[in-house]
Parts: sequence; structure tokens; C-alpha cells
Amino acid sequence: MHRLKNYALRLLLLGSLFINFNAFAQQLPVPPPDPPKNWHEMDLKTDGYFGVSLKQAYEFLKGKKSKTVVVTTIDSGIDTAQKDLAPVLWVNPKEIPGNGKDDDHDGYVDDVHGWDFLGGKDGKVDNAETEEEVRQYYKLKDKFAGLTTAPAGQQKEYAFWLNVKTTYDSTESKAQTELKELSMDLNALTATNHFVKRELKLAADQTFGPADLDNIKSTNDTIVQSKMVWQSVFTQLGGTGINNAKVLKDWSDEYTKENNTVNPDLEARKKIVGDDPDVNDGTLYGNNVLKTSEASHGTGVAGLIGAVRNNGYGIDGIADNVRIMALKAVPNGDEYDKDVANAIRYAVDHGAEVVNMSFGKKISPHKEWVDAAFKYAAAHDVLLVMASGNDGQDVDAKPEFPNAMYLDGTTTDNVINVGASAWKPDTSLAADFSNYGKKNVDIFAPGVKVTSVDMDAEFNTEDGTSFSSPIVAGIAALIREYYPKLTAGQVKRAILESATPVNTMVNKPGAKGQKVAFSSLSKTGGIVNAYRALEIASKMKGEKRE
Repeated sequence: MHRLKNYALRLLLLGSLFINFNAFAQQLPVPPPDPPKNWHEMDLKTDGYFGVSLKQAYEFLKGKKSKTVVVTTIDSGIDTAQKDLAPVLWVNPKEIPGNGKDDDHDGYVDDVHGWDFLGGKDGKVDNAETEEEVRQYYKLKDKFAGLTTAPAGQQKEYAFWLNVKTTYDSTESKAQTELKELSMDLNALTATNHFVKRELKLAADQTFGPADLDNIKSTNDTIVQSKMVWQSVFTQLGGTGINNAKVLKDWSDEYTKENNTVNPDLEARKKIVGDDPDVNDGTLYGNNVLKTSEASHGTGVAGLIGAVRNNGYGIDGIADNVRIMALKAVPNGDEYDKDVANAIRYAVDHGAEVVNMSFGKKISPHKEWVDAAFKYAAAHDVLLVMASGNDGQDVDAKPEFPNAMYLDGTTTDNVINVGASAWKPDTSLAADFSNYGKKNVDIFAPGVKVTSVDMDAEFNTEDGTSFSSPIVAGIAALIREYYPKLTAGQVKRAILESATPVNTMVNKPGAKGQKVAFSSLSKTGGIVNAYRALEIASKMKGEKRE
């Protein structure tokens, strides 16, 4: 899971803090004002923000009837008690909560709202994993390290090893560098956090945000410089619900992830889950624990899709009549192919019509399992919506996994790959972190400073294609609610046709100083529009088999 937390947080701030407070003399550049927290819903012509025209979409739907649609989030978990999500959680109709039995005989015990494929005995969960190239490097190095040619009959495996080795070397080198910077950052943040909290007379479990810093009037150098550090951090991050605890957790999680690259715990899966991730023989594993310390991301994703609308709380989800099925398969680190494949199959078998997948990685050792699950979803008319990734790279040239280009050379029309866009039609329209590709990225959607619900009745503003994807998944669900006779392929076509090519010259993601036409970055060359997608869907003749 190499792109899920606040990507801009790392890009803007990594290395900008100093252990020596007396050396902290320069402010970070002041960013432009934040957009409205619901900018992703807005209309460019009416509101001046390049959102998805959701208000216009609901005006178009006024008076029409909808049916409930099940949407699955394959993610890091979910806060099932979140006020904006609890009413829209999927409930397994044949499962009796908490009785320790598999009431519906599907093999999963007490899977009331979904399942945790990273779970083990006694409610334990494998939250911290390393990246896939690290796992594969240590698995194969004793066999292939030092060889310059493939052993007889092992050409395919040796070619895979060479790819793993190249990717691992890059990942490990980057992790070594970032660990040093993160260590300095964490030291600075932890120390300044202490001084600020002491000055504000806060208890150990209390937090502070941007407004609280205005209450610090001390002229003491250490206090002034500590305040300055946090003002810079908060200014760059902006958004709703930001506080010191969230910042420290993000940095700590990133440190843990990078440290797990350099000093990997390769036994975590075995110790906690207890299965063999290289064997997918149908043996059941996992538990039903959906809320863990890492569930923030999955909670935000679910909120964008279907948070209760018009309840005066939190945010309004894109879709108004969905049930969210939560499947945990994404740790702080890379997901396993086995879990992704089994999560997709679980979603299909339990009635999902749309599946959101906000994750990705560089190596896929069991792509054939995931390909088979994609095809299984296609055979059952389930639409898969996924994030393109946050590496600022061309995925036509350097693929991310999973993807819909199957090992056998075929593809299906039930997959939408989504890039991230910002709110103004200027050079910043394409998010600088977003992956792109004229062949393999279908469409862009809002993904910069997007606000959603978070764990424990809080809110969060994040960057990432991880948040562009659920916006598209929500629009797909909306179409399936009101036009239930349309197939997954038809829903995809309506969504892709809703995007008008944008020929504005923009900063090329991942390439400072280079400009490209926004229309060159994806198959459609444009940004999803909920209103136009529904209008197009309304004119389609349903092809769904009864």
C-alpha cells in the first residue's frame, strides 16, 4: 500500500524540519487557499471548481426511483460506528451477529459487515506489512543471487527475479534515505509537540490544531520556534480535522513502513494470519475485525462513496442508496495477491455490484489469481473501480498492479482505472503525484484536498488517487441505483463518455518543468461528470440479463 496516506504531506514537508530549533529560520512557501471541503461535488461553470457536478446530477434524478446497490470497499478496514456510515453499512442478511457461528454457511464466521483477510486468532490483525518486492527478494535471493544467466528450465522465474531485484534495489535505497529524513522529522515533531502541549496546558491525550496555536503568546525562543514548526506543518497540510495527533501518526506510520523495507519482519503474516500466501486452495482464513488502527483510509473511502446524505453531519456521499460492504485486505505496506483475489470473489458472491480498490503495488507474484478474480467479477456483471496510483508515472510504460491487462493477453470491460485531478482548470489540474497513461488510465476524478469522514467521528482532508477512485465508484453506484438494467460495461461506458477531453496544458505528473495536454494523460482525456454520466445512462437500452 505504497500510496495511501497523505501523499502531499510527504512531498511538501519531508526534510523541511530540523532537530536544531535555532536553525529553524525559514518558513515553507505559503500554499494557495484550500478549496471548499465539498469542492469535488461542485460544477466548474456554476461554482468555479472542477468537480463532478453532483448537484446537477441529483436535479436530473429528481422524482426517479432507485434500488439499493451494494458497493464493496477492499481497503484498510472501516470504522463501523462512524455516524455518517453506520446507517449505510451492508448487513449480511443471513448472519446472526456475535454468536460465533457461520449462520449462512459461507465459511466466514460472523461476517456481518464484511471480512478481514488480514485477521488471525484472538482478534489479531496483520496491519504492518512490507512491500511486495521486499517479500519476493528475500524469498528468491538464496536461489538466484549471484547468477548471471537463468538455470535450465527456470527462465521465467529468473526473469521475474531480475525484475524483483531491480525494483527492490530502488525501493530499499529510497527507504534508507527517507528513514534518515523521517527520523529527523519525527524527532523535531515529537519535541516541538511536547513544548506546544505544555504551553497550551494540554493533557497527554488532548490534541491541538491550527487555531490553538494562536493562543500561544510566549516570547521564549524554544516555544516560538516550536509554534513555528507546527504552523508550517498545518499550513502546508490544510484541510479539515488536522491536528498534531494525526500528523504524528502519519509520520510514524510512514517510518514503520520504510523501516519494514530495510528491516523487514517476514514472519508477521505467518504469526498472525497463519496461512501461506503462496497457496490459494480455498482454505478459509481471516476474521471479522474491520476497525483497527489502520482503518482511517478505508473509512474515508467509504464516506466518499456513500456517507449519509443531507443529515447535517460529516459529508454527503456521492451515492444516495447504497450499502457499504467492507473487506480488509490492505495493510500499511503492500497487499497480498491472494487477499485481493479472495476479497473480490467474496464481494461478488455476496451481492456487490461495484467494487472500489484504492491500492496498488509494483510487483504481482500471483497475478493469475487476481486476473481470474477480475474475470469472475466480469462474468457476474460486477464493476471494478481502482486507483491508478500515486507514483507520478506512466503506467503504460511501467505498470502498477492489479491491472486489467491479463497475463493471457485479454482484457474485460468491467474495470475503470482512475487518476487524480485538482480543482482549477490551469497548469495544476493533473495532480503532481497521479499516475497516468493514455492506454491504461481511463479517466480522472478529484483527488487533491478531498475531505471525507474519518475514524472516531472525525474528518480528514487527503490527497491521492485513492480518493479519486471512490468518487467514480460512487457515480457508478448512482447509475446502477437508477438504471439497474444497465450492465457493468454499459455503466463504464456512460462514465467514460461523461468526460470531455480537456486540452489545457498542465504540469506533467512526476516531471518538474514539463508540460503536457491534460487530454494526453488518460484514455478519455477528461474528468468524470456525474450529471453527464447519468444523462448518457438514461438513454441507454439495458442489456442486463435477468
